[in-house]
Amino acid sequence: MTNSRRLANRTVLISGASVAGPALAYWLRRHGFTPTVVELAPELREGGYKVDLRGVAMQVVERMGMLGAVRRSSTAIRGGSWVSRSGKPLATLGPDLIGMRAPGDDEVMRGDLARLLHDATRDSCEYLFGDTITGLHEGPDGVDVTFRHAPPRRFDLVIGADGLHSTVRRLAFGPEERFVHPLGMHAAVFTVPNHLGLDHWELLYPTPGKVVNVYATRPDTAKAQFVFPSPAVLPDRYDRAAQQRILVEAFAGVGWESETLLRAMPHSPDFYFTPVSQVRMDHWSTGRVVLVGDAAYSPSPLSGQGTSLALVGAYVLAGELSAAAGDHRAAYAGYREAMREYVDVNVTLGASNAAQMVAGSPRQIRMQTTMMRLVNRLPWKDLAMRPIMKPLNEAANALTLAAY
Repeated sequence: MTNSRRLANRTVLISGASVAGPALAYWLRRHGFTPTVVELAPELREGGYKVDLRGVAMQVVERMGMLGAVRRSSTAIRGGSWVSRSGKPLATLGPDLIGMRAPGDDEVMRGDLARLLHDATRDSCEYLFGDTITGLHEGPDGVDVTFRHAPPRRFDLVIGADGLHSTVRRLAFGPEERFVHPLGMHAAVFTVPNHLGLDHWELLYPTPGKVVNVYATRPDTAKAQFVFPSPAVLPDRYDRAAQQRILVEAFAGVGWESETLLRAMPHSPDFYFTPVSQVRMDHWSTGRVVLVGDAAYSPSPLSGQGTSLALVGAYVLAGELSAAAGDHRAAYAGYREAMREYVDVNVTLGASNAAQMVAGSPRQIRMQTTMMRLVNRLPWKDLAMRPIMKPLNEAANALTLAAY
């Protein structure tokens, strides 16, 4: 359903077709705008890791009419175990405890969510795959945009939904180093054969300063995730071979299934390597350009809240543009006002989670696994988990959605 009332600044270019971009395109189209989405990848990227949808983000999903589709796409992870070097289970938790999810929350594969959002917008929105923005030149009546391949075009508004390494942010706000703040760790995730025969189950192998995580939602393939201290010399973000060499070196001799997983790595179709970083900005807009999702406020991949922020940010930004009848100055100010507390709470949570997720010593690992083993045995374990879950639940619900 589109809005037929008169809108200023109707044509909107969105950079990025992962989660925030298509979600924003959906809501803009619902409000009567004409969105175009440009994406560097030649086609929809359907790989990736599992992502959480919590609290307010699930309300957004429901308002999109996608709740049933998301539930059907759930990873349906039944639980998981922390294991020793020999593979012996040290502690086992059920699905809600291992995923730190409250009732009503869910977990899906990032690629499955991207596909759902693309399917909901592909017939009503223009997509330009295999291209990227190379220049932004703002005038009094719009933004003249140049592309790597497509001819130049003018849009009323430009929105960066293009992630941690946002091109729009670099062109409109300045160098990445001003806004991206590394937390001292790197993560890698890729598809491997399910040689452990996992059935909607995950295994975590902690070792001082590092974690190996394997989970499977399909019988034939699994996802392997490695978290480790950032290397002293960072590889080029496009040099996959160098990234894989660093990973092999970082986990040499670590044990458990690490070597088997790393031997499968060169054959993986979706290898992903990233610094664990946050994006912190005092403002998310300049002129007719604005940012949403990780491009503006990434809480870090280890926060468990990046996808939720992307969905909520897209809903609020589109809603504020509608409420302001396309007046970008009023809309961008309203967007910042509505989102700031929610963003701040989640960015703070992201830094805390990153610091606690990886144990630094064998003693810390023993303490973590002992605590999890004891909590799982308590008859009132839900009550015992409340203090642990409280910061995440509060962050996931730190915003009341307006009915735009």
